[in-house]
Amino acid sequence: MVSEYNEIGTATPNLDRVTHRHFIKDTPGYQVFRVFNVIVLLAFSAIIIIPLLNILALAFSDSVPIVAGRVGLWPVGFNMFTFNKVVGDPLFWTQYGNTVIYTVVYTAIAMFLTTTFAYAISRRDLKGKSGLTWIALFTMFFAPGIIPSYVLVNRVLGWHNTIWAIVIPGSISIFNLLVMKTSFENFPVELEEAAFVDGMTTYGVLARIVLPLSKAILATMVLFYAVGMWNMWWGAFLYLDKAKLFPVTMYLRNLIASSANTAGMSGGNADAQVQIGANIKSVAMVLITLPIVCVYPFIQRYFVSGVMLGSVKA
Repeated sequence: MVSEYNEIGTATPNLDRVTHRHFIKDTPGYQVFRVFNVIVLLAFSAIIIIPLLNILALAFSDSVPIVAGRVGLWPVGFNMFTFNKVVGDPLFWTQYGNTVIYTVVYTAIAMFLTTTFAYAISRRDLKGKSGLTWIALFTMFFAPGIIPSYVLVNRVLGWHNTIWAIVIPGSISIFNLLVMKTSFENFPVELEEAAFVDGMTTYGVLARIVLPLSKAILATMVLFYAVGMWNMWWGAFLYLDKAKLFPVTMYLRNLIASSANTAGMSGGNADAQVQIGANIKSVAMVLITLPIVCVYPFIQRYFVSGVMLGSVKA
């Protein structure tokens, strides 16, 4: 780039004299790859988006076009009767609140355990870290099974019909643990050594140095744990038997399993029963997934960098 001196003797670029830049031209093969890549990504996006749009259209369509199979990507015979019925059901909001509580508590516990465990086994000078890592990997490949888990949680620990039966089992994902461990291993050792020289303890280094500089991987793990708990219903099915303690996914599961709830909500009206039975599942799915869809854009910018930080070891 051509530059000239200004009045005070410092060199500044003369942008007007820079006519063009030289770029390496893409080869024909690379151009074909880019086009093919765009087509494949658009196809995958359509596979994901089209079913979501169809569910949204079914949630606000009339029962006649739904039964006739005439609802595509746009509501036919716009109808909010079922939506109002579900929103007006007190049990739905009770279980919705349970899901929020379970998700917040579970994510906090899971992040604390995963972060501290991952930081410990990422330290090069920790004695026995290989043994701890193998213990974690063992639980990843050899699960205890449904019956031992049920007996342990309900009978031995006595957590039947408590929040702890939902938020404690599975609070450490071994996959998330290994991703975070790899991310901590790539952390500059010089920063930690400087902090130790200044008198910080191991916990101080983790809380004041490592975690503030690991926002991307932390946000990614929060997203993984929160979405997993938000969609959870199997744990509630095993460990809970009171409807007031169920998460909202059990509300949807019960709707899919039987039509008893539909009859109870309709009050015996035949037309209302037909309308509710036609799109109540779609309405419930829209209401359940809406919070995650709203939160995800705020975390998405950390998602790619967080996964990549923990997936490649320098």
